[in-house]
Amino acid sequence: MSDPNKLPRRSFLEKAAIGVVTSQFAAGVPAFAQTRAASRPLKRLEPLKSIEAGVLNIGYAELGPANGAPILLLHGWPYDIHTYAEVAPILASQGYRVIVPYVRGYGTTQFISSETPRNGQQAVLAVDIIALMDALKIQQATVGGCDWGARTACILAALWPERVKALVSVSGYLIGNRESGKAPLPPKAELQWWYQYYFATERGRAGYEKNRHDFSKLIWQIASPRWAFDDATFDRSAAALENPDHVAVVIHNYRWRLGLAEGESKYDDLENRLAKAPVITVPTITFEGDANGAPHPEASAYAGKFSGRYEHRVVSGGIGHNLPQEAPQAFAAAVAELARL
Repeated sequence: MSDPNKLPRRSFLEKAAIGVVTSQFAAGVPAFAQTRAASRPLKRLEPLKSIEAGVLNIGYAELGPANGAPILLLHGWPYDIHTYAEVAPILASQGYRVIVPYVRGYGTTQFISSETPRNGQQAVLAVDIIALMDALKIQQATVGGCDWGARTACILAALWPERVKALVSVSGYLIGNRESGKAPLPPKAELQWWYQYYFATERGRAGYEKNRHDFSKLIWQIASPRWAFDDATFDRSAAALENPDHVAVVIHNYRWRLGLAEGESKYDDLENRLAKAPVITVPTITFEGDANGAPHPEASAYAGKFSGRYEHRVVSGGIGHNLPQEAPQAFAAAVAELARL
């Protein structure tokens, strides 16, 4: 899940609402009226395609006309492309070309070589998406993301602004800094990161390997405590976690954040640039659900990291961490708004 490092974190035990700056859409339509995925017939993102891009053969769903303005939607952990099961068809119906890739270690995405490190550091996930855009001959796209996908989307916008027309990011600016991440937090904040510390141990790696289905379902429940998703909805996404490289990528991601695992030296320059918390200049909308149970920064802590057109929106009605899947109309409306610029 999201790792805001130096930014203030809320406890998932806290129920106080954060400051609300809603869009006209979110303000006018209660979230419970936005028909969550759990109350709709179960959809799958199809057809799935694949393409060689960088060190990966990336599996992805593509919806909408091939000549439509491109939109990239990026998922996080422990989720999958079905975070956008409702969002992608909405945008495709408006004439956009919507690309939803499986992150390395998920679904049908595979490493081309067995010798490639199963690296999960933040920069490499963004490099994967640049490689995908190059392979698909997409020069520029509107990019939306949630959880790991929000961090990746922010990195793309910060380091390759010429490739990102606009950005929609759940929980805002999530670019990490390993040095600042070494500073201890208050006990209640540390409690939120129990799984990160668990993953730092061999017991944690083995436990996740053995129990990834139940472990991930628990994370869904903690992160979105008021989202009444059913087993079929969870199982649709949990299938992507059976990727043979999944555990290695996830464990490396969290150990790298804590400075317990090294990244690849060829990405050092990118990480050094990210450690300086670069400002994002592209038009941006950041989102938060009013019942997000995952660690996340307050909007006031990151508003100054966006120097272009910027708006923060909060969706009310018990919306948790997986906002695009819990409030798909609000998220799709924001993406389309920026894609029209």
